[in-house]
This record gives sequence, structure tokens and C-alpha cells, in this order.
Amino acid sequence: MYKITLFLAITFCVIPSFAQQAAYKTAIIGFYNLENFYDTVNNTLIDDEEFLPNGIRNYNSKVYWNKVGNLASVIAQMGAEISPDGPALLGVAEIENDTVLNDLIHHPLLKERGYHFIHYDSKDLRGVDVALLYNPKYFVPVKSKKLFVQLPAGAKEALYTRDVLYVDGMLDGEEIHVLVNHWPSRRGGEERSEPGRIAAASVNRQILDSLLLTDSLAKVIVMGDLNDDPLNKSITEVLKAKEHISETGVHDLYNPWTSLYRKGIGTLAYNDAWGLFDQVILSHAWLDKSQHRFFYFRQQVFNKTFMKENSGRYKGYPMRTWDGNLYRGGYSDHFPTYVIMLKKQ
Repeated sequence: MYKITLFLAITFCVIPSFAQQAAYKTAIIGFYNLENFYDTVNNTLIDDEEFLPNGIRNYNSKVYWNKVGNLASVIAQMGAEISPDGPALLGVAEIENDTVLNDLIHHPLLKERGYHFIHYDSKDLRGVDVALLYNPKYFVPVKSKKLFVQLPAGAKEALYTRDVLYVDGMLDGEEIHVLVNHWPSRRGGEERSEPGRIAAASVNRQILDSLLLTDSLAKVIVMGDLNDDPLNKSITEVLKAKEHISETGVHDLYNPWTSLYRKGIGTLAYNDAWGLFDQVILSHAWLDKSQHRFFYFRQQVFNKTFMKENSGRYKGYPMRTWDGNLYRGGYSDHFPTYVIMLKKQ
């Protein structure tokens, strides 16, 4: 079922650090894993029993609306120092359905931005999907579809994973293509589960090859919780995402997160090691700063102090929603990420 109701925003501002005399339009494009964003209504088609009022987590309306408010507060502040309207496009993961998305975009912190979204149900056993938020004032979707990921035998216990969401649309009059992902997790071990992520990467690469064969200047964005770091095979060999712009050919991708990952900067932490699973990866056409269309300017992990654990063993980690089955009252176990695009006025 095709849904259209999400979150985007392009605004006009000057970026002093980049140019002293030219004014630029800005488009902030980001991704956020919303960590188990379920409603409180039983869905007999999926495994959501733990996220019900009588479930093990006591997931009642009070907890749900607190989570909605927490997520809205993060999204409202993403990139706000550059664009008061926040992200132009925001991919999200771990959402149960359009109900939670509608509640999120109509929260008082976000309602005035007029966000819409695009969402399809997938066959994931947990019932979580990806979606894309946008503002129809600045982004006009032309077409969209979900892309099935066939998991190799033995890669995971489950038969299905999240579909890839493909959206083709006009960003301020310029055609762009967006692929929103949530690749198979590392449950069962990184090596054993790797074929599932390679399969998901291959679905993206097939679409990329098709688009770039038709138009080598196609502007494509691959975003999502990839459950792999920038140096893993799924990204470097299958997606063909390069660390340096100078290495990027017309059919390659540029990964602006590799340099941050090498510095120990991440979006989630486990056993005191940082991973950078949440990435926004760009086709070559975004990289020419002399063009009169949108071009890539900078990347950012959004990790403000209020989103972090402030004491104890996990100090500095993302303040997550749950501590085991106890409601922690945090935001997500992932920090969101975004890239800043500029276009000369």
C-alpha cells in the first residue's frame, strides 16, 4: 500500500564558512533509526506482543507519547543551526506503520513544517519498515516502490528482512533518486549474517547501475542503517563507495562517513567500541561544487549532549528508549546523521 506523508525542508541561508559573497539554498538530507517505534495496538500479522500495554515492556499510551515527543525533539533540532526548517529529506527505520509516522509529523514540534511521508509495509518478521519524510513545498515525489531483498539460505534465521524503499522525485525542481535501507542485523554473528547485508547492498547496486547507465549524472542517495561500517565489504566492494572524492568515478559512490569512522566517531556503541552504521552515501554527480544545482558540502553526526547517557558505564552512548525491558525514557540507540547540500542562488 502506497502512503505519502513525511518530512523535508529546503531553506535559504548563507554559509559563511564556505563562501563570503554568494548566498546559497540549503537542503539537509538525513537518516534516523527510531528504535522500535511501535504503536500500542496489537497487530496479529507481526510479532509486536512485547510492545503492548499487557506485554513484557508495559508499553502503554504514556510511554508511547513520551517516545513520540522525544523523537520529535531530536528531529526538530537536526541541522537547525543551518536551516531553521531542519532536514529537507529524512529517511527513518524501525517504524511499525503509518500510524506512528502520522503521530510523529503532527507533533507540535514538527506540525508547522507540514511534513509528509512515503511508506510501504514489508514482510519483516518484527513488522518494522523504513520510510521517507518530506515537505511537499520543496520536494515533489514522482514515483516510488519497494524493492524486495532475497536473503541467501542460512544467512539469517528469519526468511524476510526489510524492503528497500526507492523514491524518485524533484528537489527544488531537480530530479534526485533516494534509496532508504535497513539491512539485516548482525544477530548470530557478523560473519554468518554478512551474506544478508551483501544481498541488500546488491539490490541497491542494481538500481544504481540502471540509473547511471541511463544518465551518468544521475543524483542518487543511498541512506540507512546498514548494520555495517564504512569499511565493510558490503559498502566498499558491493556498493563501490569510495573514501576520497578523488577516487570516485562516475559510476562509483562517495562515502563521507569513512573518514569520521577512522577517527572513532560513530552512531552507536557496543562493548565500548563505536560503529557507524547510519550512513548517507552519494553518487558522483553530487560532488562538483562548480555546478549550478545542489552539491555536497558537509556531513554531520547529530549527537547533542541531551541525547547521550550522562553517567555510569555507558556514559556518552546514545540514550536509548529501553534498558532491557525497562523504559529508559531516552531517544534511540542510534544517533542520526545528515549531509548538507548547497546550491548557488
